Amino acid sequence: MIALAAMSCGGGSHDVADNPSEWLRVLRHKQAAAAPNAPVKAKQVYADTLGAFVQTHPTHSRGREVYQYIQLDFARELAALGRYQDAIPIYRAVLAHDPKNAAAMRGLGDAVDHLAVTHEKLLALEKGMSQRDVARVLGKPIPGWLIRNDRPDAAIESWYYRCAGGGMAGVYFRDGVLFAAEENSQAKLAPLMRQ
Repeated sequence: MIALAAMSCGGGSHDVADNPSEWLRVLRHKQAAAAPNAPVKAKQVYADTLGAFVQTHPTHSRGREVYQYIQLDFARELAALGRYQDAIPIYRAVLAHDPKNAAAMRGLGDAVDHLAVTHEKLLALEKGMSQRDVARVLGKPIPGWLIRNDRPDAAIESWYYRCAGGGMAGVYFRDGVLFAAEENSQAKLAPLMRQ
């Protein structure tokens, strides 16, 4: 019964017919990952096993389709956390195999838009926002564009971004709470206020 299900999931691909044991191995990992209380490790093992299978059998249509779904889901999770720079290569990998994938094109466009901040996005910031809230608006800074200075009275963290019109923007946190932002180094934005 499982062998028939595995073959039917292959969309008639000759790869699966030639290697049903490999596809069954992927499906076993899927069952473990899909369990309601599945640990993150089981999900990662499934994703890795599926990725390896697709690398070995690139013409396996069902495997490729499921792997793209997992890649897009992971890229969306990264973007939701403000990790746009990490989501971009995943969207590009999906587009390399499926250049007309609408979800990947939208996600890539959104992620690229978040890497360079606009004046309007900076004005959307409010004093007192958390780092997570700021990351939702601007995205997390590119690795290496974050400086942390631990002082006896407070931890000051500075995030730096490229501006869409050129130049740099800085966003500053005291103990994880936004207290200032500036565009083009010393050009301060309108005072950050709570609304």
